[in-house]
Amino acid sequence: MVARSIPKSYRNVTGRFASVKNRNPIGFESTLEKDFFLLLEFDRRVESFEEQPVTIPYHNPEGRLCRYTPDVLVRYRPEPTGQPGGPPALCEVKYRGDLREHGAEYRPKFTAARRYARDRGWRFRVVTEREIRTPRLGNIRFLLRYRPMRVDDTDRDALLTALRAHGTATPDALLALARLNPLRHAEALATLWHLVATGQIGVDLDRLLTPYSVLRARTDGGDGGARRPANPGLVDAGEDEDGPR
Repeated sequence: MVARSIPKSYRNVTGRFASVKNRNPIGFESTLEKDFFLLLEFDRRVESFEEQPVTIPYHNPEGRLCRYTPDVLVRYRPEPTGQPGGPPALCEVKYRGDLREHGAEYRPKFTAARRYARDRGWRFRVVTEREIRTPRLGNIRFLLRYRPMRVDDTDRDALLTALRAHGTATPDALLALARLNPLRHAEALATLWHLVATGQIGVDLDRLLTPYSVLRARTDGGDGGARRPANPGLVDAGEDEDGPR
């Protein structure tokens, strides 16, 4: 349940992110938040994420009782082995410049949020553009258009069979190995990117996708990208409560 409604703003870009994972639109208060939601939506280890999830009381430096609502609560799926997928992450999304300018104002909020999260077995992190606007985000933006498309079953099966037989291949090499009709190169390439976008073909999403990217046959239950910790880097490597390191 959303603890705080996002108001309209004439200073920041606000709107609703169409989340298939959450089966609901998710409100955002900045383009940086929207980009963060896109990373979460595409990460197969993330079970769900909720905007404005809780309101936390805290005292400001003058001793006045105030309230703070972090941006998002991220919950993780169990690992394919059955092990827990990591504790929920309570996250605040901020630009680094904002943290530098308003660090003293934010410090008591973040201290209270860290304590609130720890008491519930969660983690609290401040996530900045350093963790969000990475090659992974660019790759996801590229792949997003291919994710919902319908593909030819014959092309799909030929690509997957060829990659399983050879283990790894670049995109062009895989198209050649699959022996698909060269007159349908564009359609076959779109099918290949659909398989990457849906996690059926693995690739390191933390490196910019190029014609020389190494595709690999999937043998695990991951997200199709590089192997990452249960709390992914974009959450686990956030700033501390005092602002940018």
